[in-house]
Amino acid sequence: MQRKYLFFSFFTLIGLVFLARLFYIQIINEEYKLSAISNVVRVDKIYPGRGLIYDRNGKLLVGNQSAYDLMIVPRQVKLTDTLGFCDLIGIPIEEYKERIIKAKSYSYLKPSIFIKQISKERFAYIQEKLHLYPGFYPQKRILRSYQNRAGSNVIGFIGEAGLSFIKDNPSYSQGDLIGKTGIEKSYEDILKGKTGQIYNLVDVHNRTQGSYENGAYDTLPQPGKHVTATIDIDLQALGEELMRNKRGSIVAIEPSSGEILSLVTSPNYDANLMVGSERTVNYSKLYLDSINKPLFDRGLLAEYPPGSPFKVINALIGLQEGVTKETTTYTCHHGFHYGRLHVACHCGTSSPIALRLAISKSCNNYFCQVFKSIIEKYPTAQEGMDVWSNHVKSFNMGRFLNNDLPTGRKGLVPNADYYDKAFGYTGWRAVSAISLGIGQGELLLTPIQMANMTAAIANHGYYYTPHIVKAIDNKPIADPNFVERKYTTIDSVHFPVVINGMFDVFETGTARGSRHDTIKMCGKTGTAENPHGQDHSIFVAFAPKENPKIAIAIIVENGYWGSRWAAPIASLLIEQYLTGEINRPTMKDRMLAGDLSEEYEKQLLSIYKKPIKLNDAEK
Repeated sequence: MQRKYLFFSFFTLIGLVFLARLFYIQIINEEYKLSAISNVVRVDKIYPGRGLIYDRNGKLLVGNQSAYDLMIVPRQVKLTDTLGFCDLIGIPIEEYKERIIKAKSYSYLKPSIFIKQISKERFAYIQEKLHLYPGFYPQKRILRSYQNRAGSNVIGFIGEAGLSFIKDNPSYSQGDLIGKTGIEKSYEDILKGKTGQIYNLVDVHNRTQGSYENGAYDTLPQPGKHVTATIDIDLQALGEELMRNKRGSIVAIEPSSGEILSLVTSPNYDANLMVGSERTVNYSKLYLDSINKPLFDRGLLAEYPPGSPFKVINALIGLQEGVTKETTTYTCHHGFHYGRLHVACHCGTSSPIALRLAISKSCNNYFCQVFKSIIEKYPTAQEGMDVWSNHVKSFNMGRFLNNDLPTGRKGLVPNADYYDKAFGYTGWRAVSAISLGIGQGELLLTPIQMANMTAAIANHGYYYTPHIVKAIDNKPIADPNFVERKYTTIDSVHFPVVINGMFDVFETGTARGSRHDTIKMCGKTGTAENPHGQDHSIFVAFAPKENPKIAIAIIVENGYWGSRWAAPIASLLIEQYLTGEINRPTMKDRMLAGDLSEEYEKQLLSIYKKPIKLNDAEK
């Protein structure tokens, strides 16, 4: 009797095991189900049109164009003529084998990209014979079409999402394209749209036979939103043209809004190189160009001593702190002298000069004296330095701008702690940092910070955070960070004398050669010391003097002095923006013909040139 029950229990247990296994295979584990479905149903992604990008005047900057990815489902691949297939798609058989291995490592059953971003023209030829190669099928893509070569650094480019990005953003999958730089990156969530899916019935050759379940599971793509950039593409193009064969940057801002009108970096690149199947090769070439650095946006990332344009900030701080007045005068004896310390000056004025003339003639002695007075107003150098540093930082210098650009640096505005670490608490005083009085020494600013500084001066003490997008789907941006005023620590009553001095820079001062007959421009030339060759040519300006429409900062690396390159370029750009044309062809032609390539070659040789030691035999 017991043997009977034992025999019955054994068969019952075996039955339960089989039932459990069947339940696992049919209900829990979807591998076989997927395998069966994948033979008759294919899920195709339908990529949305990425949002278009326009300039501030409605000119199209970035559109869309059709392309195709060649997809593969490894389990369905049955090639009898591998060489013929490789010849059709244009790759060597070794690369074919590598791509097959990669696809299988991803999934035997799920589709993945075999060849990316095939142009519409090339794919027309491939498509005629693709039915002969089961396991492969096309998937339509939307690629970018850049309408202008100008502004590539502003607009940016798109590229394939990396694994780490996909891990942090589950809504993306392998092969999806995302913004990598510029507006494309900063406004990715706005521009991308939403991907759709279509379920298609396919035959053994993976050819579409109709819709699965009458489209019950299909979803439509949702296009991205359109973006209106703040830049004026004509101004941007002129800036890039004027900076040809020069290194440096131009940043122009509308003072009344903080909108960036132009953001030039030179050398630059053509964003169309980042489109299509050659993108990877082109990107590598640009990335590895360590000499010209076309992917390095100098307007946002390069940090320079601001030089003489910073003198106007020290003037404003001196006025605010009450250590100088409009009528305060100093006599310049070829520079600032303090014991054995000498800061040379070439203002050419030996009689006592007041603040306004000191700005127009760029007197080093005057502003060294002002800086010294600011620091020495307080009982200790530490207190004075921190007061000075806080005033400077109120112009958003030495800080990240917190704008809508995907990259940037904060520069360096030193404080007391900086010098305590460098010299010890009792080892320094005002003259230890006297170079700060003329915008040199440890001070470092980015060009966009210098442009923002200039906009704040034009506005008599306030600014808007610089930003690159004006509207989304024609609705003006309302982010408080961009539409609310930020005030400096300088009272508005102190700005007129400084602005008058900047006006004199064009009328009778260091930039009189760049003066315009009908436009009242205010500016400040600068020459920043450079340990690797000729000094940098720097200029900041705004115009018109009343109700300013544009504030600009320009740096031409190794450009000798401010009035040689930076000031004329700024004057031409201001004329173009305010009048719509340039009526000084001689000046324009001179700037266009300007070529500093030889200077950069000499600089490169000086850096890499090493002395050669000869042995006795060679001697």
